[in-house]
Amino acid sequence: QNTHLKSVCLQYQLYRLLNSHCFCLLKNGMGLIIFFLCAYVPKTEAGHCKWAEVLKDLERIKTSKDIDVSLYTANADEDEECQELVMRCFFLETAVIIQECRIKNCSKTQDVWNIWKNGNESFEKKKLTSTKSEKCKECEEYEEKNFAEFVQNFVKVIQRDCK
Repeated sequence: QNTHLKSVCLQYQLYRLLNSHCFCLLKNGMGLIIFFLCAYVPKTEAGHCKWAEVLKDLERIKTSKDIDVSLYTANADEDEECQELVMRCFFLETAVIIQECRIKNCSKTQDVWNIWKNGNESFEKKKLTSTKSEKCKECEEYEEKNFAEFVQNFVKVIQRDCK
């Protein structure tokens, strides 16, 4: 909502500018340019990465010493058509981390839970659009790696998806 309010305030200020001082600019097109820029601003502000919260939580847990688990870890450079399946694999593996944290009473359990919850909410909103191709692997086909490597690859995959 904060971003939305900033956009509305900016639009209002530009509206007042056009109405009070710059009607003459409309004759030469400058007013139209300002108007189109004003209309574009909210779209660019709202176009942030949908995985931003997940990235924050990954940053919090990546140095955790009490999470010691091997996880199926997709490669960050998987084929583009497999991207959604790769993301699903990472989120599925966070369920394994949650179980590990419950057993060991990890200090980062809430952050891991947030990652899993945010991922599942995003995937529930849209059905799987990727179709399984010959290029794409099942989660269990990936190599098991330690927690630090898992988080590192997870971050890379999200960053690639957000570009």
